[in-house]
Amino acid sequence: MSEKNLKQKLAEAGNTVDLLRNQQVGPNVYPGVPGEFSNWRDEQRAWAETAVLFNQSYHMVDLLVTGPDAFEMLAYLAPNSFNKFKPNMAKQFAPVTPEGYVIGDVILFYLADEKFELVGRAPAIEWVEYHAATGKWDVTVERDERTAARPEAEKNTRRNYRFQLQGPNAMKILEKAMGETPPDLKFFRMAPIVIDGVEVRALRHGMAGQPGYELFGPWKDYDTVHSALVEAGKDDGLKLVGGRTYASNTLESGWIPSPLPAVYTGEGTEDFREWLGDKSYAGMCSLGGSYVSDNIEDYYLTPWDLGYGIMVKFDHDFVGREALEKLDKQPKRKKVTLALDNEDILRVMSSMLQKGDKAKFLEFPSAVYAMHPYDAVLKDGETVGISTWIGYTVNAGRFLALAMVDESVAEPGTEVSLLWGEPDGGTSKPTVEPHVQTEIKAVVAPAPYSEVARDSYAEGWRTKGN
Repeated sequence: MSEKNLKQKLAEAGNTVDLLRNQQVGPNVYPGVPGEFSNWRDEQRAWAETAVLFNQSYHMVDLLVTGPDAFEMLAYLAPNSFNKFKPNMAKQFAPVTPEGYVIGDVILFYLADEKFELVGRAPAIEWVEYHAATGKWDVTVERDERTAARPEAEKNTRRNYRFQLQGPNAMKILEKAMGETPPDLKFFRMAPIVIDGVEVRALRHGMAGQPGYELFGPWKDYDTVHSALVEAGKDDGLKLVGGRTYASNTLESGWIPSPLPAVYTGEGTEDFREWLGDKSYAGMCSLGGSYVSDNIEDYYLTPWDLGYGIMVKFDHDFVGREALEKLDKQPKRKKVTLALDNEDILRVMSSMLQKGDKAKFLEFPSAVYAMHPYDAVLKDGETVGISTWIGYTVNAGRFLALAMVDESVAEPGTEVSLLWGEPDGGTSKPTVEPHVQTEIKAVVAPAPYSEVARDSYAEGWRTKGN
């Protein structure tokens, strides 16, 4: 029997929200590394106090895009400007549908003339693959699948390794590994460097709210570069970060990693749904949380919801431009951090220590239990926003949630609450146990929550004025 396409799968399911809320998958997995190398508390503390080495070699999809029309095609799919985009630069790439809703969010690397690489979750990458396969563009695409989706025989090799060296001591450690002063790069700029005799591509980046570099190169050099970085960092507090800790770093940096791909409805993506298989990302991902609507479009997000409004530039023709021009004139939600009330957190956790009704379990350090968490943010009993990531960070000493809220409650210091847990005892996802919903008080705070991130990043969605 041939594989169904996504359009057919949705038609058979009837209600898309019910399908996604009851998918038999939990949160995104981080394969290839242990859950913890030491313990998640010290691993979190290290990115604020010393340095960490994130290993991103396994959990993301890479798409190599080459050819004479690669630049033109990618610019046509991107709401942000390509006017000053040149080789050895990178940028956030968050394409939207013709209706103006975000499909996904990845990093786009401009490696050389006619050569690009996109790295991240699959939805945006599948959108690019679709346009390369069906459009007018003279391009070639080569997908390097994340480890969890690869055949068993291919799990230990990929096109590139990818590490991130972050934290106050990152530059000192990189200098030791190189044996010379690292290049002074602006944010999202790249340059070749040499570590232990092999060439490495270095991207100036900052993922955990701290300065640092993303380092990548051919898989054959994985062990050489990794060993050199570990050796260079042994006297400066370098910690390796495990999969359990990795998912919590976004709470401080303010990046929302989980926009639901807005491809389940709409005339503008109908052909895409017919092109996608039923086992594509959109066909297999899960929704979770207290926010429930029968209409899947209520889960779609705009660039402004994610804090990317500053990146939208109407200086070129791109998919979704007309829709975004209309949305730009409408009231918008604002991305914020919610600092959850410690006493309410203790109340939720103490329910585990009794018989009878219990609240949804709060896992440390990441409490996310679906690929796309959507919890309702309330004010006086009314929904005023959506929380899309939740967890604990030892650096803040509390649980935080990343949310998008109405302007009326976006001012720092505003008191709101987060509705925690799913209705009616929970869905059938294997990560959901029987529980009762409860409200957790919260205070609105800036995003990023990390002062370092707000002060140190290049002007953009992460910085104070935005």
